[in-house]
Amino acid sequence: MENRLYVGNLSYSMRDDSLQQQFAAFGEVASAKVMMDRDSGRSKGFGFVEMGSPAEAQAAIQGLNGKPVDGRALTVNVARPMEPRSGGYGGGDRRGGGGGGYRGGNRSY
Repeated sequence: MENRLYVGNLSYSMRDDSLQQQFAAFGEVASAKVMMDRDSGRSKGFGFVEMGSPAEAQAAIQGLNGKPVDGRALTVNVARPMEPRSGGYGGGDRRGGGGGGYRGGNRSY
């Protein structure tokens, strides 16, 4: 999907419609989504735009990458697939074998 773009360094006031307007000058915008924080409801500072064709996506990259919008220089490039996350719980199942913790009960040594 050469027409799906990552857009970084967005201002925290940026919303989907204003992101779409920025990219509309370079062709058809199939979708524009600013990623929002669930708890605060404010922008996470990045989003994704899907252009109508790879040529329009390249035009948007050339026209907007590094361009200041709301006082911040945008980062625009072809979006990469999300990589599997590591860390956290460790991937094991939660039913038993795993990290320590308090087991309770009577112990006899």
